[in-house]
Amino acid sequence: MNRLISYFILVITGSLMYSCYSVKHKASPIPANTLKGKSFNNITLETSLKPFKKNDKAYIKSVAREMFTQWSSLLRHADTVCIMLWTSDGSEILNYKGKQNQPLEWAKYIGNPNTKHAVGSGPKELSLHERAYLYMENPPDFTYNNLRLIISTLKEVGAQVTGKPIKVGSTFDPGPEFARSDFKYKKHPEILLGNAMGTKSFVNCYSVLNADKDSYAGFPKGIPANTPFGRFFGRQSYHFLKDMGFDYLWLSNGFGFGMEAWSSKGAIFDGKEFDAGKLAEVQAKNLEFWKIFRMECPRFQVQTRGTNLSTGTDLARDGVDLRGIYKGGFNLLPPPNSPWAALDGDFGMELVGYMSRISELPDNRYLFRYYTHDPWWVNSPWFDRYGGEPHDIYMPMAVSRIDSNGGVTLPTQLNFLSIDNSFGNMPAQVPDEVIPHILKARYDAPTTAGPFVWVYPFDEYHDWTYAQKDRLKEVYFGDWFIRQAINNGFPLNTVISTGSFNRLIKSRPGYFKESVLLTIVPDAGSVLEKELIGFIENGGKVMIYGPADHAGEKFLELLNLKNISPLEGEFQIETDLEGDKLEKPYPKKMLHQALFSAGGIRTQVKDKSEKTTHVLMTAKQGEEQRAVLWSRAKPEWNGGKLVYVRGTSSSSAKNEKLLTPDNPSLWGTGPLYLRYALQEFGYHFLLEKESPAIKSPVLTLSRSNNGFYFSGYVPGTTAKQLFKFPQGAPLLTGFETKLEKGFSTYNLPTAWHKECRVFVEQEQGIVSVKETYPGDATVSRRIEIKGLKNAVIRVFPDEDITKDKLKASAGAAYPWRGEKIVVEQAEKEFGNSYLLKNVTGTLVLAW
Repeated sequence: MNRLISYFILVITGSLMYSCYSVKHKASPIPANTLKGKSFNNITLETSLKPFKKNDKAYIKSVAREMFTQWSSLLRHADTVCIMLWTSDGSEILNYKGKQNQPLEWAKYIGNPNTKHAVGSGPKELSLHERAYLYMENPPDFTYNNLRLIISTLKEVGAQVTGKPIKVGSTFDPGPEFARSDFKYKKHPEILLGNAMGTKSFVNCYSVLNADKDSYAGFPKGIPANTPFGRFFGRQSYHFLKDMGFDYLWLSNGFGFGMEAWSSKGAIFDGKEFDAGKLAEVQAKNLEFWKIFRMECPRFQVQTRGTNLSTGTDLARDGVDLRGIYKGGFNLLPPPNSPWAALDGDFGMELVGYMSRISELPDNRYLFRYYTHDPWWVNSPWFDRYGGEPHDIYMPMAVSRIDSNGGVTLPTQLNFLSIDNSFGNMPAQVPDEVIPHILKARYDAPTTAGPFVWVYPFDEYHDWTYAQKDRLKEVYFGDWFIRQAINNGFPLNTVISTGSFNRLIKSRPGYFKESVLLTIVPDAGSVLEKELIGFIENGGKVMIYGPADHAGEKFLELLNLKNISPLEGEFQIETDLEGDKLEKPYPKKMLHQALFSAGGIRTQVKDKSEKTTHVLMTAKQGEEQRAVLWSRAKPEWNGGKLVYVRGTSSSSAKNEKLLTPDNPSLWGTGPLYLRYALQEFGYHFLLEKESPAIKSPVLTLSRSNNGFYFSGYVPGTTAKQLFKFPQGAPLLTGFETKLEKGFSTYNLPTAWHKECRVFVEQEQGIVSVKETYPGDATVSRRIEIKGLKNAVIRVFPDEDITKDKLKASAGAAYPWRGEKIVVEQAEKEFGNSYLLKNVTGTLVLAW
């Protein structure tokens, strides 16, 4: 009964109790000029115990001082600072007997210490996943009392160095990595239901323990048979965290979020079919874990890693009720961006997972996590995975969520995995090189919705999964489709949930007037259907994707769509959209697998004679034909426009953990056409490359302080990128471009992040935009544009700059007394921007 009362107290108080990251904390105020109001509630430095190479108090203190000193130029931008300790694999919690002198099994290894090969033994050809080594000769021995000393020292020294409140977190990992675990792999293998690193290799949160006569801190008389793992783990966590002086707990690698952390398959989907009959049981078991855990451990905040996938994928494959977990009052922070998928260059997976999980939140807090070192597997991503390139900083840090009031929510927490490498060293070069990029990305962080906004069906996917189980294919399809679209250059980094959109658009109908919305076909009679129809008919721009099997008559009429018999398999595709220029062209055949693409293709234009409907892509199979992409814009919609893309995932489940994209040299890539379809709204993102085998650049595009900020990853730097917007061709500040048929063209490096304040309408020529010095006490910024020929220029100055504050003159050196050029207000649809006509030569802009 007492535990039940504690649980309800937790539900009521939520994050107000014992939160490491209270947004109301005032102990260390941030100077007004710090990060222009974009400082972090908290910054967390993650580390193993490996840097503490001597079990000596003075040495421990010196290591702690170095940790905080290395990152001090960044930590000044946080309200609180945390150290997350990767002490072991979490078995230090499971094994804890409540005795301070108990020996501590800690993560002193490189590789996997839970294999059949003893540490340091076995044939030389064994990989690190097959055998482990000690990270140094004669690593120190620690007890639980030594761990307590390390924690108290970190808090003491951190406060001295930073002047901030210091919190320390513990970690639990369900897998075999990091440290030896007899508890998992010898005493209680019955809790191993997940297969992420081989058969039965991961602890499942809703598993059940067999009887155990050994004494534990929370179970001094042993573990009774059929004890839920959540009960044992929760009670052990409470005693361990309290006794050691920890402030919070991190659950790693998907623990608490279903059975499988990394796979496209799970408890519901085996790669061949969806077993909807298991959903109710899996959902109940998963939520029961959280309830039981919180009854036993109500005090401490929980932070979560989540899976490497996305909300829709986790729902359909593994029955993960993220909405239920968020609304459970469990005092947790939501999962951050995955540090795993991006290492394979799969930014589509990283960004889709990130955006889908932050579209709704338990409160206003969420994390961005960056992968600097790996303390276990002999890789330091900043050096060897990323090659010192910051693409996995700028692109995910361009992500933002819009709440139901129109507020732009940025990550409140910043984590670094980790500050030590596999040998326990902390190279100062890493923070010295990484911090400037983190700060630059935060200074340039979005202040409003981007040009393209994902209206994510968070509630719909949950409702369909549990109430309309025949729609599991549709839930599974959506996120994989968008993943592939992003990986093929679709610039998506702003998200709002459908629920928040419905509320926001009622109170602020013009909020998205400068954006194109991307969302699903709404259900018949839904609030989303009503709001989307009203938005489009009042001038809004929307791109709809997915099947229309459950659409209502009103929306089918809006789309001019009818459903006929479904087809799947191989199709010949035809399109009128301008495509990328390749020496070896993309294939004209496409594979549509109904299992991975929400059923067969049934879509057709209902009234082909209707003149405002323009079919842009068809898929043919023998004598049969289906329309798969078209646009519609009626005059009475006041500039509103609708583009429909049926979509195919162009992926399949093979032996890899993620769905495998179809070979682009053999099959057309369906999600690629989402990027092409933006042409209907005046946005052209095109490529020139040698062949389909060369991976396409990935791009984000955000708005900050009225400017446009491009961030990109170019896996094949021979590719040329071509841009043209409704405002004109974007001119990236600091670059030259060769204009080709009105497009600005760029050969860009692997990682890039650039501002754009100027757009040009000009067919040909080499044009440059360079920052120059103000040279005038009344000017804060001056930009020089060269190479103009009878050009039309649109300028987007800082958001508070009015027409009278923007000065334009013909080229001249200091003191810039060239001929004044007339500045006009630009078209209303472009927001706060200004127009200059018939400009030739050099233009100097100042404000």
